Amino acid sequence: MIIDFHSHTFLSDGVLSPAELVQRAVAAGYRAIAMTDHVGYANYQYVCEALLRECEVINRELPITSLAGVEITHVAPRALGALAERCKAAGAQVVAVHGETITEPVPAGTNAAAAECAAVDVLAHPGLLTVADARVGRERGLAFELSARKGHSAANGRVARVCQEVGATMIVDSDAHAPGDLLTESLVAEIILGAGLERTQVETIRQENPVALLKRCGVSIE
Repeated sequence: MIIDFHSHTFLSDGVLSPAELVQRAVAAGYRAIAMTDHVGYANYQYVCEALLRECEVINRELPITSLAGVEITHVAPRALGALAERCKAAGAQVVAVHGETITEPVPAGTNAAAAECAAVDVLAHPGLLTVADARVGRERGLAFELSARKGHSAANGRVARVCQEVGATMIVDSDAHAPGDLLTESLVAEIILGAGLERTQVETIRQENPVALLKRCGVSIE
């Protein structure tokens, strides 16, 4: 099954409405998808409220579990924790942080701030992840993303090596912005293997870790 904790709609920089994104995910064989539009202090309430309304209808009408989430993006590290807590209070089921990808000028210290914050569920494309940050995140169950997105994925090998060294949880996410970005089961396996991990780890990262993260976010699927 496909479970994806990182995607974008036209509420930020994606091209699809929440309803169309989820319908396309259903057609692609997804079991669950989190819509995690980019937020800062200016728009987090609007995004959370809008996605919660959409997910209420989707989860009633479609054979998929959708989650309302956010991706905190380019927020100063010292302000990140308070925003993550506000997003949770506003109803966000998944709080992702836009990690220190090597393709964008993300503020230094973002990975560390995300690793330390109990309200953060996913550290997206963390780039040149350090052992120290991975170890802190591991202690509180943070999920570290192996990214399917071009550019961000260039550091997947390092992320996998560091997470494996400290025993941190890894997941694969699409970071979808358009229909062609959605995952397939074979693509997820290729990303895991391409990051230098073993075939024996594929099912843990592809299924067991995402199911456990769903439960952390208060959702169970059959």
